[in-house]
Amino acid sequence: MDIEDVKNQVMSLPEVADWPAISAIFERQVARPHQVWEWPLRACRAVGGDESVVAGGSAAILCMILSILLVDDMLDQDPRGEHLKVGDAIAANLSFAFQSIAFRVIANTPVDAGRRAAVMDCLAQMALTMAYGQELDTRNLTGEENYWKVTHAKSSSYFGTAMHIGAILGKANPKTVDRLRQLGSITGDAIQVHDDIQDAMETPANPDWKQGRNNLLFLYALTADHPDRDRFKTLRSQIDDPDALRSAQQILIKSGAVSYAMYHLCQSYLAAQKILKETPLTDPASLRSVIDQYIVPLVHLLKKLGIAVPPEIDIR
Repeated sequence: MDIEDVKNQVMSLPEVADWPAISAIFERQVARPHQVWEWPLRACRAVGGDESVVAGGSAAILCMILSILLVDDMLDQDPRGEHLKVGDAIAANLSFAFQSIAFRVIANTPVDAGRRAAVMDCLAQMALTMAYGQELDTRNLTGEENYWKVTHAKSSSYFGTAMHIGAILGKANPKTVDRLRQLGSITGDAIQVHDDIQDAMETPANPDWKQGRNNLLFLYALTADHPDRDRFKTLRSQIDDPDALRSAQQILIKSGAVSYAMYHLCQSYLAAQKILKETPLTDPASLRSVIDQYIVPLVHLLKKLGIAVPPEIDIR
């Protein structure tokens, strides 16, 4: 199975063939790096399943994230969102279409009815959980407890489901299916922290700065007891100034915000490695590489910034 097999699951649907906007958005998504469409495939491979039946699962997980992102960008007022090109009404309808396509391709997947039903149940639960997480996120709730509540509902749920689907389609036993779901969820935690670090240290300022997003590094710098806390609050409102951005980012480093985020990243990475070690798998390396692909670029970024990298994640 390759990306062309995944694309065909969507492009072969009659409605999609006559809907250029769907095709264009889907094509752009599959061209992006670090694709989650590979996660169901790798989970299936890890448990020794038949990879020829996973294309529908991979297509479904891609369509679900597109459905979520279209609405997410509107709710977050993201200046890069598709809704700014096509309008809110069309973007909302496209989101609905992508969610429907996800269930359609699973209905067409050549597996027994039990597995199809189990995968659809996973997708439905994920859609509801992530919608709830987005509702929490729009409230911009403060505090670390709420940060993790939103992360578990959104990022962890999505990545956990991607692994879950692959394990089900690969005919893994229930215990292994649950462990791979946990592995995906833990990796989702790590990816969220990874994104927070990259967004906080990005130049020019990432939209997270202006929108007051509950980034873990910002949360630490705004609430932890350190001498530059008040200055950080002031600089955050001046972030369009490159000098203010650099100063604020230096405070993130000096205050321990980056180190705190790395601590959580290490904990997630070690927990994921523990699951891999304790779960009998035909090909564990296929899952290990999925996790590592998010760690290696971050290690390079931290070293470039002159930040000491914990040995737990210093993989090359």
